[in-house]
Amino acid sequence: MFQHGFSQAVETNGLVKWISIKEAQEKNKQFQRPLLIDFYTDWCGWCKHMMRTTYSNAAIAEYINTNFYPVKFDAEGKDTIEYNGKVYKPTSKEPKTPHEFALKLMGNQLSYPTTAFITNNYEFNLLSQGYLEEKKMEPILVFMVENVWRTTNYEVFGTNFAKTFYDTNFRKKPVKIYTFKELDKLQKKKPKKVLVHITSSFCNSCKVMSKTTFMDSAIAKIINEKYYLVEFNAEVNDTIEFKGEKFIKSVINNFPLHSLSLKICDNRFSLPATCVLDEKLNTIDVFNFYFSADLIKPGLIFYGDNHYKTKKWAEFVTEYNKPNPKKK
Repeated sequence: MFQHGFSQAVETNGLVKWISIKEAQEKNKQFQRPLLIDFYTDWCGWCKHMMRTTYSNAAIAEYINTNFYPVKFDAEGKDTIEYNGKVYKPTSKEPKTPHEFALKLMGNQLSYPTTAFITNNYEFNLLSQGYLEEKKMEPILVFMVENVWRTTNYEVFGTNFAKTFYDTNFRKKPVKIYTFKELDKLQKKKPKKVLVHITSSFCNSCKVMSKTTFMDSAIAKIINEKYYLVEFNAEVNDTIEFKGEKFIKSVINNFPLHSLSLKICDNRFSLPATCVLDEKLNTIDVFNFYFSADLIKPGLIFYGDNHYKTKKWAEFVTEYNKPNPKKK
């Protein structure tokens, strides 16, 4: 995904523009971003190696500098800090003793380096202990920045990320993809519900959904039978006619976005967003953010088989989750 190749290493900091924990929190109040905290010690050889390699990769560093507030924190430091409204102090004046903040984030499993990825509201933490090479760092960065953590655990996303960008020789089934221009003729000939997968060129979780979720054999089978799938790039410049109305690209909240994206997702825009439309092209529901195959499957069945017309979602999910060999 990122372009690999090493820039001249900076021994102590790599190419990341590290800031203090205090500055990161102050900046987050003004403009929210996730935090990346590198816990290191002066004696940790792998910490230094990570600075010389992963954090000296120009593409990795640029992504971190653009999308995170990066903090380099001495896990055995002697400064008193404040984090999320609480004060943390060193546990001892003696050398090689852990700071309270390191214990807060890592518990008793102290290992260096440890990288903490924290959402901008401080509600979700993802810890990665040990050295992180570039290929292992990439999916975690995307997982946090593109809000994949809202819907999916990291192990599932990391596996599918690797299938998308590296290990592409996995079993998959092609799914038919259509354009908005084709929908009118398709609906007149054979009415079906429509899935509109809203993407962009910079959305990596969108690519993972396209290459793994929709290529999963069980999901592709459901889509090909019950839906017409449209993949729509929210950055496209074309004027598009949809249900007798013309839509164009415009600036929305300081972001160049095609206005059809908002129409299709009923103003519940995210990247990615998978919108479910009925046979008359009215939006029924929107799956916001990343969905794996297992996660999206019950929703596709719920709408594709018209269960939504007779059952509440909670009732359907309860029935769906009951052991039933036939649904495998």
